[in-house]
Amino acid sequence: MLQSTRTFAEMGFPGRLIAVEGLDGSGKSTQIHLVQRWLEQMGARVFFTAWNSSELVKTATSKGKKRELLTPTTFSLIHATDFADRYERQLLPLLRAGYIVLCDRYIFTAFARDTVRGCRPSWVRGNYSFAGLPDLTFFFKASLEISLSRILDNRPELKYFEAGMDLKLSQDPYESFRIFQGRIYEQYLAMSTEFDFVTMDANQRIETQQSIFRQIVRSKIDLDQFISKQPSTRA
Repeated sequence: MLQSTRTFAEMGFPGRLIAVEGLDGSGKSTQIHLVQRWLEQMGARVFFTAWNSSELVKTATSKGKKRELLTPTTFSLIHATDFADRYERQLLPLLRAGYIVLCDRYIFTAFARDTVRGCRPSWVRGNYSFAGLPDLTFFFKASLEISLSRILDNRPELKYFEAGMDLKLSQDPYESFRIFQGRIYEQYLAMSTEFDFVTMDANQRIETQQSIFRQIVRSKIDLDQFISKQPSTRA
């Protein structure tokens, strides 16, 4: 099946979907959480969802990672199952109900990671052919060194799969991270024009990025239609 080429707005959904993509440590999660708080403070109908968070497969994914049992194909299929579950149970119902849905990673994460892990691009995209395209996709473009330093600011070491250690790129996890994430970065660059990403300079200060993020959301989405109106108290 061919990948969908239509956004949710183009498909007639009353809701809108905003996705953020980028390398681990690019700061995208911080930015999407700040936008979530901003929208909530305005009274907007908003819902947040993250990659690899479905209760249906979370336990299996965790066990597979800990025991290092996941092949690239298994990894890809587990994430596709996770996404399909959230798509059917959360995303579609909320978009039909007129919510702004915020996604910390969307199908482009699979397109980038699974391809770098050796899966056929056409096969990976076919697994997600049922999914509509986001109405806005932000790509947080950060340098490898800044991404790495941000990760290590919050915890003492890199995670096994985050560093691409399963691919045997290098015995040094930091070097493996640079190679693995560098390849993912190239995939994002290749997709940025194809899928009309809004590219953000993720090397900038958090406040600067957030200001730009909000300006773009305001310019692309009519937020007034998502703000719940309080009933009148007048007789």
